[in-house]
Amino acid sequence: MTTIKKYLSLVKFSHTIFAMPFALIGFFLGVKDLTRIPFVKMYRFWDRPVMEKSMLLFRHRWWLFILVILCMIFARSAAMAFNRWLDKNFDAKNPRTAVRELPAGIIKANNALLFVIVNCGLFIGCCFFINKICFYLSPVALFVVLFYSYTKRFTALCHLVLGVGLSLAPIGAYLAVTGGFALLPILFSFAVLFWVSGFDIIYALQDEEFDKTNRLHSIPATMGKSKALQVSNLLHVLSAICVITAGVFGNFGYWYWFGIACFTGLLIYQHTLVKPNNLTKVNMAFFTTNGIASVVFAIFVILDLFLNQ
Repeated sequence: MTTIKKYLSLVKFSHTIFAMPFALIGFFLGVKDLTRIPFVKMYRFWDRPVMEKSMLLFRHRWWLFILVILCMIFARSAAMAFNRWLDKNFDAKNPRTAVRELPAGIIKANNALLFVIVNCGLFIGCCFFINKICFYLSPVALFVVLFYSYTKRFTALCHLVLGVGLSLAPIGAYLAVTGGFALLPILFSFAVLFWVSGFDIIYALQDEEFDKTNRLHSIPATMGKSKALQVSNLLHVLSAICVITAGVFGNFGYWYWFGIACFTGLLIYQHTLVKPNNLTKVNMAFFTTNGIASVVFAIFVILDLFLNQ
């Protein structure tokens, strides 16, 4: 295995598919908003009006697009590698995770930590070239995504903290384009928060007994599998409510509503795959179903942004 493949495996690079589509939604929502007048739903953070600076960014949106993608990759890679580094001793004890790169000795712990530091630096560097508000908030974003790794040690709400970390994707991408906040991308961020928290609870079902034995906290370890699935159901209902609210508030067209139908349908489908006494399809529910849901939803949202004039 080459060094690059080792580190791609360390951070589960393929799982970038969860939050990346929502970052693209935030980005293209920002691009679309630059063409809307009046510009009344924005707040100002820069020394000159947001509109003036935003139009400058609009002319260079493809370079900005690359920076946003890089920010997503670097932040997520830092967070995932840090989680693997911090949990290496627990992973070594757990038969399900003992084959991971650090407990298996494929990557040294110090090298993984260095990888985290490099990715943090690259993330902040990309934010510097985007705009001031993104640069100023970059340490806050890193704190959130890195802090998640500690939460399983003291709270069962760790799933929500993970959700908060990934929910920064749409609002962060929107900030990159416009330099300001708005309600619509915030609604998408809440949708991500509840969606990610819900499917992370499903994934954590696999480690219920291990977490109890090692005094780690999670919803399944605290409430049991059946009640944990009920909480996951509730969170996914809240996620669906958020995207529906965004659809109404944003005055989206039929492309968007078709995307919502696909997204909510896949949320429902993943809950048919996992039962308290049958976890054989957890990986299918966690990765395949959610990966398809985010990509399909993003495609239809972006189509609606530019076809629904």
